[in-house]
Amino acid sequence: MIIWIRIGKPESYNKDGRDFWLKRRLEDVSGQPCLMLHQEQMTPDIVKPLTPRAILLSGCGTFFQHFKPDAFYGFEDTLNALADVPTMGLCASHQLMGFMFNNGFRNLTQLEDEMMRPLLPGEPDVLDPNPDALGYFCEEGFHPVTVMQPDPLFDELPDPVVVRQSHYAEMKTVPRDFDLIASNENCRIQAIRHRERPLYGTQFHPEYYVDVYPHGRKILENFFRFAGVL
Repeated sequence: MIIWIRIGKPESYNKDGRDFWLKRRLEDVSGQPCLMLHQEQMTPDIVKPLTPRAILLSGCGTFFQHFKPDAFYGFEDTLNALADVPTMGLCASHQLMGFMFNNGFRNLTQLEDEMMRPLLPGEPDVLDPNPDALGYFCEEGFHPVTVMQPDPLFDELPDPVVVRQSHYAEMKTVPRDFDLIASNENCRIQAIRHRERPLYGTQFHPEYYVDVYPHGRKILENFFRFAGVL
């Protein structure tokens, strides 16, 4: 069994059926049953007895400034308690791993989103801009990402890969004990891997692959193969 954890406010859980659709997509790619949980259920007491073979952590449609740090204590505690379980954090969860490993949530009194660059003069915003991020660049759509060093996550893929992006914020500092494994001109830290733990973070969304841009599916397949699921 694998676990898909939705990060975000409770009202975002399975919004418009999205998480169930992703659950079925992950089951198709992995060949394993996928259990959906919400962030509030992400505690060692709940997750550890389930003995997952792999964990995937979602993006988040709400900026971190709208959360208190203690909302993510369970995130940190669960990743530490299940340190041997292959885990991949996507987009916002990748950024949360930056907070966790660079600072530790219990050392923070508030969360501040690490925004990407301001828009250039005359540069348009996305078609449906987030009011919390007006004036900031959003990497939206399918963009190329360059592989910085060989890694199983990118086996049998071209360089660059083309993957789905949807983010105003980013991780600014690669945490200690992690390697930077992918980058692009918009966002320097596109993917990281822990040097000792089976732990990945990607700023991009491999789960939102489409037929004409299928590299995300292969990245998921490679992660599940790395996890011993395939």
